[in-house]
Amino acid sequence: GDAAASLAAPPAEGEVMGTSRGETVGNVSGVVPTEATAKDYYFDSYAHFGIHEEMIKDSVRTNAYRDSILKNKHLFENKVVLDVGCGTGILSMFAAQAGATHVYGVDCSGIIHSAKQIVRDNKLDDRVTLIHGKVEDLELPVDKVDIIISEWMGYALFYESMLDTVLVARDRWLAPGGIVMPDKACLWMAGAADPSFKTDKIDFWGDVYGFDMSCVKKSARVEPVVECVRPELVCTKPFVLKNVDIATCTKEDLSFEAPYRLQATRNDYLTSFVLYFDVGFTQCDPPIWMTTGPRAQYTHWRQTVFHMHDELVVSAKEVVSGKVSCRPNQRNHRDLDFTISFSHKGRVNGQKQGTHDFKMR
Repeated sequence: GDAAASLAAPPAEGEVMGTSRGETVGNVSGVVPTEATAKDYYFDSYAHFGIHEEMIKDSVRTNAYRDSILKNKHLFENKVVLDVGCGTGILSMFAAQAGATHVYGVDCSGIIHSAKQIVRDNKLDDRVTLIHGKVEDLELPVDKVDIIISEWMGYALFYESMLDTVLVARDRWLAPGGIVMPDKACLWMAGAADPSFKTDKIDFWGDVYGFDMSCVKKSARVEPVVECVRPELVCTKPFVLKNVDIATCTKEDLSFEAPYRLQATRNDYLTSFVLYFDVGFTQCDPPIWMTTGPRAQYTHWRQTVFHMHDELVVSAKEVVSGKVSCRPNQRNHRDLDFTISFSHKGRVNGQKQGTHDFKMR
């Protein structure tokens, strides 16, 4: 069966949702059009097929959406659906297959021109209308929609996320009693012991083919890394940092400060904090949850890792606690500024505390 999409509740720690590592396709960093300005980067990069190929080949992601739609036709029959950030139109076409009266897909990237042809080629253009533009500037041909579907999640849930756009669409067009899919999101945090992080990521700059580039270390330290964290590196119990109810949350909820408490599961050197997320389609019967944690099947979101400047020597059952704050960057609201404070009273290295700032760009 589909490993991703059948749990009725967020997976418990240690519950493995499939073991085969999926394909990693394309390299998101290589797709910026040559003439793009920083401002255009987000929108233009999504016009490139490599990104959409990676997302569609992410079977955990695509199966979770497919199952939430096609195995829940009772939600879609005779309903009007809005797909926010429709990309290639795959979710819009699933919704049409599930019996929606009409589906409107909106995307501001150039991929929509290909998507329109895809819809025609699959003979769904009588029920699927794709519109090129920004949700914020649009007039839809209808006053209200019954369902909003969107794959809006970014790295660490909120980076380059389209949640603010989904909320605009929800407030403008969702009919009373209408549903948003997914309707729940949960941001998790854990501690990891990565023995190679300092050598690979920081000290590397001291000798690059014989040149001293150590001035880069400071910048390297403040950038979180999106990578697959091997489950055996996780050395604390996971902690729920933030729950998001997409039916009711507001744009202000995208900036938050949340306390955390991580309990060590063994004696180790805690070097890094790891963020990952689950999203839930809880209107489905049974509810469907998709997870992106280290113990789950691979997704293109991987995990987001925040490396500390110095490791903490933790003993089993000791607690590292503090706060995580996350807010959109003043200059580019799709970029994120994180601050993580920590405090640990350890048997080995005594009381240690501090604060690190990180910038996701």
